[in-house]
Amino acid sequence: MSLFGETRKAPAGLDSMAERLRSALTLESNKSDCNDFHALNTSLSPLRTRPSASTSSSSSGCIASGIAGRRTRSGEHMVSAETSKIGSGVRSSRPGHRRSGSEPLIYVGARGESSPVSSPATNVLPAGNICPSGKIGRSGIMSRSAAARSDVLGEGARNYGHGSIMRGGSGGCGTSTPAGEAAAGSGLDPVMRRAMVSTDPEEVRRAGNELYRRGRFEEALRLYDRAIVIFPESAACRSNRAAALIGLGRLGEALKSCDEAVKLEPSFVRAHHRLASLHIRFGQVESAGKHLFWPGLQPDPLELQKLKAVDMHVRRCADARKIGDWKIVLRESNAAIAAGADSSSLLMTAKAEASLWLHDLEEADSTISQALKLEISSPPSSQAKLFGILSNSYTHMVNAQVEMALGRYDNAVASAEKARQIDPQNFEITMTLNKVRSVARARTRGNELFNAGKFEEACFAYGEGLKYDPFNPTLYCNRAACLSKLGQWEKSIKDCNEALKIYPHHTKALLRRAASNGKLERWAESVKDYEVLRMELPRDSEVAESLFHAQLALKTSCRNGVSNMTFGGEVELITGLEQFKNAISFHGALVVLFMAALDHHCLRISPFLDILSRRFPSVKFLKVDINKSPAVCKSENVITVPTLKIYKDGVKMKYLICPNQQVLEESVRLYCL
Repeated sequence: MSLFGETRKAPAGLDSMAERLRSALTLESNKSDCNDFHALNTSLSPLRTRPSASTSSSSSGCIASGIAGRRTRSGEHMVSAETSKIGSGVRSSRPGHRRSGSEPLIYVGARGESSPVSSPATNVLPAGNICPSGKIGRSGIMSRSAAARSDVLGEGARNYGHGSIMRGGSGGCGTSTPAGEAAAGSGLDPVMRRAMVSTDPEEVRRAGNELYRRGRFEEALRLYDRAIVIFPESAACRSNRAAALIGLGRLGEALKSCDEAVKLEPSFVRAHHRLASLHIRFGQVESAGKHLFWPGLQPDPLELQKLKAVDMHVRRCADARKIGDWKIVLRESNAAIAAGADSSSLLMTAKAEASLWLHDLEEADSTISQALKLEISSPPSSQAKLFGILSNSYTHMVNAQVEMALGRYDNAVASAEKARQIDPQNFEITMTLNKVRSVARARTRGNELFNAGKFEEACFAYGEGLKYDPFNPTLYCNRAACLSKLGQWEKSIKDCNEALKIYPHHTKALLRRAASNGKLERWAESVKDYEVLRMELPRDSEVAESLFHAQLALKTSCRNGVSNMTFGGEVELITGLEQFKNAISFHGALVVLFMAALDHHCLRISPFLDILSRRFPSVKFLKVDINKSPAVCKSENVITVPTLKIYKDGVKMKYLICPNQQVLEESVRLYCL
C-alpha cells in the first residue's frame, strides 16, 4: 500500500516495477535536505531521442528532423533505444484497416533552444504526443512532396503536456500565411471547415494539430474527438486529445484520455510519460511510479527526482500531523505542492487544516475552497487515502471544521455528513461529525434563549458548545453578548479577547469589546477598537458615530474644552489661536484648511471640504481664514494658500499645498481612518 493508501493489486508483470519504485523512493532517504529542496525547482524531463538517422519507416514514410525509428501499432515513432524494444511494429490485418504514422516528439524551446521550466505556464502551449504526420497513400508510402513537408512537434516546457508544434522542423513555433490568418479571423477557419467534413481520421488529426499549434485548444479538441469517432482504436488521437485538455486546464479529463490510450496500446511511451506527470501533479505518488517504472521503460532521472521530492514532503507532512505540529504540516504541504503536486486536493486540504489550527481562518477558508474545486477536477480514486482517511472524505471533514469555525453551521453539518457517507468506518470522521452536530445544537439553543431574553440560560448553552469546540470564535462572541446584557462587562471583554485571538478580524467581537470598554469608561481602549472598525467598515455610520462619541468622552476625561465639537456634517471655523490649540489637541483625526476668502484655488477646495465632512463623519474638519486669524497662520508658519494639515491624536501627519480633490480625499482616508 502506498502513502496515499492506493490498494489496487498490480498485475503479475508489474511486480518488478513496484520493487523498482520502492527502491528508488528509499534510495536516498538518508541524504541531506539540500538536494530535496533543489528538487523543488526541477522541471520534468524531456523525452530521450535516438541519434539522428536518415532512414524512414517503410510503414509510414514519415521524416522528422532526420530522426526516425520503429513505430508502434498506434503510429507513434519510438525515439530511444529503450522504447524501440516496445511494440511489435505489426500493422493491423483487418480488411480495410489502415494506420498512419507520426513523427517523434522533438523537444526544443520556442526558438530552438532548450527551455526547461518547473511548472506549466498559461502562455506556453501543451506538448506531448501530437503526431501530425502526412497523409498515407493507398500504397502505404508517402509521396516525395508529402515527405518533404514534415511536421515536427515542439516541446516547450518539460512536463509532457506543454509546448508547441513546429512546421517543417524549424526552430520556431511556425507562422501561418496571411491568407490563413485572414480566414481564421473571418468566421470558420478553412482548416477546421475541411476537417469537419472529412472522413479521413489522419486528415482530421493533422487539422487538430494545426489548431493546437496555434493555441486554439478547444477547436483542436473538437477535431480530436471527431477523429476518435471515425477511428475509435487510435491511441495517438486519444493522447493528442489529452494534450489539448491539458492546455485547457482540464487535467482530470486529460488523465482519463491517457488511460484510454495505454489501454489501447500498453507500450505507448508518450502516454505513460504524460500519465506519470499528471499523477505527480495530483499528488498520487504510487500511480505516478507505476507509469514511470513501466516494464521495459527507463525512468527519467528528473521525473524520478520530482516524484521522490513529493513523496518525501508528504511523508513528513503525515508524521507532523500525527503529533499535531501544524507549523510543519503547513510547511511540508506547501513544499510538496511546490515540488510538483500543484493540483492535489489532498495536499491543499492539509494546508487548510494546518491554517485552521494555527488560527488563520481567512487563509483556511480560502485554501479549502481551492481544495474543493480541485477535487471536482481530480480523477476518481476511491481507494486513495491520506492520513488514513479516504481522500474525498478528508476534504469534506476539514471543510466542515472551517465552516463551523466561521459560524456557518448548516454548511458545517452538511459537509461532515457527506464525509461520513464517503468513509463511514473512519473514527476521526465520526468524531468530527458528532462534534459539529453538538456545537450546532448548542449554538441554536443559545440563540433561541437569547432571543427570548433568557441571557443566563443562553450563556450556559454557549458554554456547553465550547466544551466540544474550545476554539470556536462565534460561540465566544455570542456568550460575550449575553454577558454584556447581564452587565458583566469584564467577562464580556474576556470572551471577546478569546474570539479575537482565534479570529483577529471578527467584527462583532471588536464591536462588543469596544462597547464593553465604553461601559467601563476605558475610552482609550474603546477608541482603539472603533478606529480599527472604521478602517474595516468605512461606510458604517453607526461605527463612525460611536467612534466620535468615544473620542469625545476621552477628550472630556482629559478635561480639555470640547464645547464646539459636533459629530459630522459641519466644518468648524477657527477664529483664535487658543481655539485652534484646543482643537488640534483632540484625540482623533482632524483636517485643517488654511484659506483666503478671495483666492480662486481656495474657493474651489472649500466646498469639497464640506463634502468630506459628511463622507467622513468621525473626522473633524476646520477652516482658518488667514486674513481673520493671522496669529494662527503665524504659529503654523503658513505662507501659501490653500494649505491643508492633517493631525491625529495631536500629532501632525501630513502637509498639503494646493492639493486636488482626489489627493485630498486619499490623504484623509489614509491618515485619518
